[in-house]
Amino acid sequence: MPAVDKLLLEEALQDSPQTRSLLSVFEEDAGTLTDYTNQLLQAMQRVYGAQNEMCLATQQLSKQLLAYEKQNFALGKGDEEVISTLHYFSKVVDELNVLHTELAKQLADTMVLPIIQFREKDLTEVSTLKDLFGLASNEHDLSMAKYSRLPKKKENEKVKTDVVKEVAATRRKQHLSSLQYYCALNALQYRKRVAMMEPMIGFAHGQINFFKKGAEMFSQNMNSFLSSVADMVQSIQVELEAEAEKMQVSQQELVSVDESVYTPDSDVAAPQINRNLIQKAGYLNLRSKTGLVTTTWERLYFFTQGGNLMCQPRGAVAGGLIQDLDNCSVMAVDCEDRRYCFQITTPNGKSGIILQAESRKENEEWISAINNISRQIYLTDNPEAVAIKLNQTALQAVTPITSFGKKQESSCPSQNLRNLELENDKIVPKAAARVPDADELIAPGTPIQFDIVLPATEFLDQNRGSRRINPFGETEDETFPEAEDSLLQQMFIVRFLGSMAVKTDNTTEVIYEAMRQVLAARAIHNIFRTTESHLLVTSQTLRLIDPQTQVTRANFELTSITQFAAHQENKRLVGFVVRTSESTGGEALSTYVFESNSEGEKICYAINLGKEIIEVQKDPEALAQLMLSIPLTNDGKYVLLNDQPDDNDGSPSENRGAESEA
Repeated sequence: MPAVDKLLLEEALQDSPQTRSLLSVFEEDAGTLTDYTNQLLQAMQRVYGAQNEMCLATQQLSKQLLAYEKQNFALGKGDEEVISTLHYFSKVVDELNVLHTELAKQLADTMVLPIIQFREKDLTEVSTLKDLFGLASNEHDLSMAKYSRLPKKKENEKVKTDVVKEVAATRRKQHLSSLQYYCALNALQYRKRVAMMEPMIGFAHGQINFFKKGAEMFSQNMNSFLSSVADMVQSIQVELEAEAEKMQVSQQELVSVDESVYTPDSDVAAPQINRNLIQKAGYLNLRSKTGLVTTTWERLYFFTQGGNLMCQPRGAVAGGLIQDLDNCSVMAVDCEDRRYCFQITTPNGKSGIILQAESRKENEEWISAINNISRQIYLTDNPEAVAIKLNQTALQAVTPITSFGKKQESSCPSQNLRNLELENDKIVPKAAARVPDADELIAPGTPIQFDIVLPATEFLDQNRGSRRINPFGETEDETFPEAEDSLLQQMFIVRFLGSMAVKTDNTTEVIYEAMRQVLAARAIHNIFRTTESHLLVTSQTLRLIDPQTQVTRANFELTSITQFAAHQENKRLVGFVVRTSESTGGEALSTYVFESNSEGEKICYAINLGKEIIEVQKDPEALAQLMLSIPLTNDGKYVLLNDQPDDNDGSPSENRGAESEA
């Protein structure tokens, strides 16, 4: 016998669209079998009815033959032979009627009854299990929807516990109902073959017995054929029993798994996360906008295919393209007080889709997988090895915190500036102190801003058109007259890497820690896009200027900059701490990190010189002495950079003038 298609019980818990699609094939087969069984039963009942009618007809015929003698024919002489002959025929018909009665009974027991039992037992059982599976699946979907809407507030822990228990109970119920349903559908593939052939065996045996007793019309060859068919049915029955036993054992093993299989987010504290995935599949909640301010979330099955993110609704034969992941970026986001959300951003910086995972493990694995795919690792010969290597490189690319404090101090004046600290508008040597912990410098979980100008596509003010509101003070119309009168005007080409709030400005270690966290976040979230700006340092302010539009993106007073330092290993990294006043009366500290085309020490030197000018402007003699000690241009402005390239700068000669006087 050819192999029988069957549903895999191991895939019942995952309930993937592929399994649902295969299940629909089995359900369609069961529906077709039900229709055919009804039609076959009607035909068999018609045969049985005809056989019963034959019994009644032969019985009536026998009586009618005997009634010939009782007829009062006017010309009835010479009918004795006819009467005796009819009596004989009546006896034959009576004997034949006995055979027809036995045949009718055999047809009822061996042909009609089995097909009725198959319809009422097997097909009805499949239909009932289908309804139970549908109810369990709907209950699980409702509980998952309730679970997905859980807020992150701790005061809702009891509600969360109840919902998690409800999800586990409905998931277990769905799993049990699906296992029973799958087993019934698998067994139906065997039973339908038996059900189709067993009635015909009974029909054939009844006819053989009938004709053997009547006229021996069936040959021995037919008996051997029917015997072989009976043997085949017996072998199918043996296979069914063996398969039923296997399914029962497998079902018991699958049901006896740990409860964590049914519980979402069972290991929140320390989940086992695989960050080297190059493909991923599973259910996610997709956020869709239904109006200007309203959104909906739909639970769909997502999977990656090459460099594409695909979505496949339940019952669909194949998935559809949702997002091209090549060169995209992905990061975790807060969205509508939902947990485990992440956003995929297109290469041109536009916000893409927002998805919600079921657990922390699923959330981080989806982010890692999309990051790996966006780098087109799947095109390499050994994607798994490349993914492992890239993730290890990303972690090693970030300098540990302790390395910042272990570098020896350089003897050049620019590096000695890092050993100075501003206290009460005076430069005082900093006392040696221990390297503070990261938590003492920056609060855990502090968000990082990667763009100096926030995207405003979702925050447009309808009354103001499409003008963006920049929290950093971007302006187009305002001018800075102090730049014309400033003794110091020095411009640098920089790229903004990120900024974040900090807890202290008492040490430059806070800048190094901010650099470490910004670089780590960019490496982990695959963020490579930066915005180039001109950093203008004057004796009053520090300004970020758009090189194309000359619009000031950000403006910082030098007096508000309390710390500044360059990275001791990556000479192009520079950062500074800004102290600002809040509306509540307190003060806020923020660290800004940049990458410069030249050494960051030169920017630190310019900032320090500007702060020195502010200090000595109160004393004309000190100002004159400072002007004598620093080379000036013809218009009286300070010259900080020479025309020679940096020793460690490998840029071509045409880039030497990238940083020049304003």
